[in-house]
Parts: sequence; C-alpha cells; structure tokens
Amino acid sequence: MQLGVVGLGYWGPNLVRNALENPRYEDVWVWDRDPQRVQLIRRQYRAVRVASDFDEMLRNDAINAIAVATPVSTHFELGCSVLNAGKALLMEKPFTATVREARALRDLAEKKNGKLLIDHTFIYTSAVQKIKELRRKGDLGEIYYYDSVRVNLGLFQHDANVISDLAPHDLAIMDYLLEQSPTSISAVGVAHIDRRFENIAYLHLDFDNGLVAHFHLNWLSPVKIRQTLIGGSKKMLVYDDMEASDKIKVYDKGVQITRKDDVYKTLIQYRSGDLCVPQIRNVEALKVMMEHFADCVEKDAAPITDAASGIRVMQMLEAAQKSLKLGGKKIPLTYE
Repeated sequence: MQLGVVGLGYWGPNLVRNALENPRYEDVWVWDRDPQRVQLIRRQYRAVRVASDFDEMLRNDAINAIAVATPVSTHFELGCSVLNAGKALLMEKPFTATVREARALRDLAEKKNGKLLIDHTFIYTSAVQKIKELRRKGDLGEIYYYDSVRVNLGLFQHDANVISDLAPHDLAIMDYLLEQSPTSISAVGVAHIDRRFENIAYLHLDFDNGLVAHFHLNWLSPVKIRQTLIGGSKKMLVYDDMEASDKIKVYDKGVQITRKDDVYKTLIQYRSGDLCVPQIRNVEALKVMMEHFADCVEKDAAPITDAASGIRVMQMLEAAQKSLKLGGKKIPLTYE
C-alpha cells in the first residue's frame, strides 16, 4: 500500500510518521504548497517520497490512498479529486466546511465505490474503545447525561472559533459512544480576544428519551482539562484523558427510588458501591487509526469513522454555530 499525504502543517507530519512506522505502508508520498514544509519533512523523515504537486499524486497509479490534512475550506475540492481519481480518502476533521459538502462527498464515494474515512482520532483511543465495550455490555444501564469539558490556555485559531476547533472531537466521541442522535442543540459563547471568534462556548443537546448532553469549550483556562462524565442508571463513569494510566473510573453509584401511593412517602435512596478502574492499553490512537485505514483499503473493511458519522458531527456543528449567532436559540436537528 502506498499513501499520499497532502498538507504538512500541524497534523500532516503525524500522519506521515505513523504511516512510515507501519510496515503495511510501503511508500509515503508528501506534498504541500509551502516548499519549506516539504523540506522540513524530508530532513526529518528520509524515507518519504516527494510529489511535485497534487496532480502528480492523483496520476500516480501506485498511490492507492491519499490523506488530506489541509485547511477545511479546501477539503471538499481535494476530496472530490481524490475520489474521482479512484483512490481511498482519509480526511482530517472537520469533515468539510458545510453539511452540504459532506453529503456530496459521501454520495461521490458511494458512486465511485471508494473508501472514505474521517480522522476522528479520539475514537480510536484505548479509553474510548473501552467505554464503548462497557456501554454495549450494558454495564452503565440507561444513560441519563453526558457531560464534557475540554479547556486549555490556547491555541487560538486565526480563522475559526472555539466550537469549530474543539467541539468536533467531543461530538464525534459522543456520537460513537451513545449510538443515538440529539434532537436539538443550543449554544452560547463569548469572544474576549478576537471579536470575530468566540473563545468560550457552552453547548446543550437534547435527546428523545430524556438524555441530555453538555459541552464546555474554552481557550482561556489556566489549566488543561479533558474530562467526560457519563451518568447511567446502573453505574457512572469518569473519563479523564489527562490521566497517564487510570483514564477511566467506573463508579457503582446512583439513586434508587421506592414509590408509594402517597407521594410524600416516595423514598430516594443513594447507592454507593465499588470503584472500578478498567485496564486499558496506552496505544497511540493515530497508530490504531492508520492500521484500520489499511484494513479498509486492503481488506475492504467498513470504516469505523465513516461518512455518515462525519455528516452527523457536521450537522451538530452547523446547528451549534447557527444557535450561537441567534443568542442561544434551540435549533432542531433532523437526519436523512
């Protein structure tokens, strides 16, 4: 398998490194509009092969997959070119700039019978995979709430607000773990530094069955926090991505209600049982994803983070931005 990587800014070099470390990728081709970035990668990774331009990658029959790690405004055009060239496509998040573009890329991939995988990297972490296992086994019971905090001091973006930058990670994780889609979303935020782009935002999502989700996103926090709380009818879970080893803690805690005919005799009792810390493998998520992408191309495996999941995330993002501009108005979500 030979892979082309387009875009060598922040994320592209990570894709290059993981592909070079994986023996299933025979050659890794690179290209960027900035020649200095290409030279930097060549000095860092002697084994890479350099394409003269993007069109050379598309024409090269030996390259059977291309990863696009460029600004989101270019995703649709480059993605269409990759799929029309008959090559598998690995697309950096966010999928596209709009839901309409995301649906068009999905339709093109289906028409060309091509593989399309969205780089929602956090889904491939050992911790998220373990939570998925616990969820499917029914250990948590019915999910009551999903609460996520992703805050840090920076990195400020010059062309996007904090929702566009940080929310795709957590919305993708939520979509993957809950396996159900919200019916509405509302968002509020404030722009303190650059008045064009909010640096703090809060998202609220409602579901049909009473489940609620809440996201806190912040570029102005004195500490870095990546934490998710999931409350279930059987157990509750804390996922702390900043922990070196004990990233997941499962609490056998909750409430039990004993109902009486007389409403004043309804009893609420609190259950406090054991704390469990599941063992997980600390394997780099991108390494796992690159292995999975090779399976998709060579073994015709179905992508875990496919176009459908990418579209759902884009719909939530687009609705959140709309709500933000309308002062937090609740925006209904509908799906194809």
